[in-house]
Amino acid sequence: MVVGICVGETSLAEVTFISDKMPKVGEYVTIEYDGKKVLGMIENLIRGNDALNVDINDFKAIQKISKIGVEDNYIRGKVKILGDVNDNLKLPRTPALPGTEIRLADKDVLEEIFKVKNPIKLGTLVNQRDVNVNVEANPILSRHLAILAMTGAGKSNTVSVLIDQLLGYSIPIFVFDMHGEYKDAIFPNGEVNIIKPKINPLYMNFYEIKKLVNIGGNSFIQERHFRRAFKQAKKMLSDGVAHTNNFLQIIYDILEEDSQVEGSDKQIVDVMNKIDDSMDRYSNLFDNNIGNILSNIKKAHANVLDLSQVDESVASVLVSHILRNSLQRSKDAAHSGNKKDLLDNSVFFILEEAHILAPNRRESDSKRWIQRVAREGRKFGLGLCLVSQSPKTVDHDALSQMNNMIILRLVEPEDQRHVQSASESLSQDLVNQLPSLNVGEAIVLGLMSKVPTLVKIDEFKGRRHGDDMDIVSYFADIKQKEAEEIKRLEQETLDMGYDY
Repeated sequence: MVVGICVGETSLAEVTFISDKMPKVGEYVTIEYDGKKVLGMIENLIRGNDALNVDINDFKAIQKISKIGVEDNYIRGKVKILGDVNDNLKLPRTPALPGTEIRLADKDVLEEIFKVKNPIKLGTLVNQRDVNVNVEANPILSRHLAILAMTGAGKSNTVSVLIDQLLGYSIPIFVFDMHGEYKDAIFPNGEVNIIKPKINPLYMNFYEIKKLVNIGGNSFIQERHFRRAFKQAKKMLSDGVAHTNNFLQIIYDILEEDSQVEGSDKQIVDVMNKIDDSMDRYSNLFDNNIGNILSNIKKAHANVLDLSQVDESVASVLVSHILRNSLQRSKDAAHSGNKKDLLDNSVFFILEEAHILAPNRRESDSKRWIQRVAREGRKFGLGLCLVSQSPKTVDHDALSQMNNMIILRLVEPEDQRHVQSASESLSQDLVNQLPSLNVGEAIVLGLMSKVPTLVKIDEFKGRRHGDDMDIVSYFADIKQKEAEEIKRLEQETLDMGYDY
């Protein structure tokens, strides 16, 4: 089906066309010239009428012209060139000839485009629901992914579809679940393994604990006192002679005993005060009866760390601890030269509420380790997926390392600009489409897909939390039950012979 004809000057990147029928933004087209069959995507459309141009300022004249008819209407569009269908989608070396017809891409061509080695089925084309959209799994796992959307656009459903598809390959997935959406999920392709938000202090290094206690880098005397007590507390735990499971309390008690020695340094009390403050904030974090948190990860499972009951500071500690240990473990496996050990340590991390864990305008330990894994993880089998409903507040450095993106509806201009600045392949024309996407529709781009794609994401077939609450029905149901109870009591009163 012919949708237009190339006009004006054409280039290797795009062509302009004129049409007498209205195609749709996001549709794929083919242009045949010089023995090539070039695939393109319609990225921009405008409608105009030469007789009704902006230079006419007489309203009555415009009324008369518009009543004549719409024969002079035209449709002008822009097609982004994606590559030669017959040459592995390599960009052509010559531009299309003006006057060349532009046709809608055949279903067979599109199905070939979305045929990949290790498919992850995300959904179907927005404009051709009979064409499945498959993306390649390995680039997601090794080159990272961002899933971005405004609230209610279908972000959680997209994450669930992705998790279920990856479980089909037995990929070990680790979800930092900020709101408890996935802890009770039922995935058709795998099971959920709940991990408690607890850390055994024996597996934490000195600098992690020092950071918790808020001893600054220039507090050398305080650090010396704290280091000595830290080492003694670790030994007491490993020897099984500690009187409590609270690691910070053990350190505090050691320092308190030291402070009572005549002539002791007064800064010991300053360290004790900082520990006392930290115990209030991190009282439920430690458990010296559990193993290394990474040893709880199960292959072929969605390993869910439920962070719904902890505050942001504890979540940041857990994220940084897990990512740091995971990266170190994978580096050790890589340096051993055993590729099997390296692959056995591979994990795909999904971070919900990435704008909290990797904020754009303030520093945090979790942000630092997210950046590290984003930069180095692909060398060591660690994948990262940042999920956020507030892209503009996600750290730009981490976001720019996400070589794949699934972007659902985004309305706020600052969100759009922040995402575009972090992605080389997100054109302004595609950005302009973001506010008009319907729920569950997304722009998919990056190394996982041969071409940018407008996708209708599949509806997740399992069960999870995270849908909008039906508040109106809840309170209406309460009101109805109250009315029924009043009616019942009135009837009981009448039956007993009383009258009002």
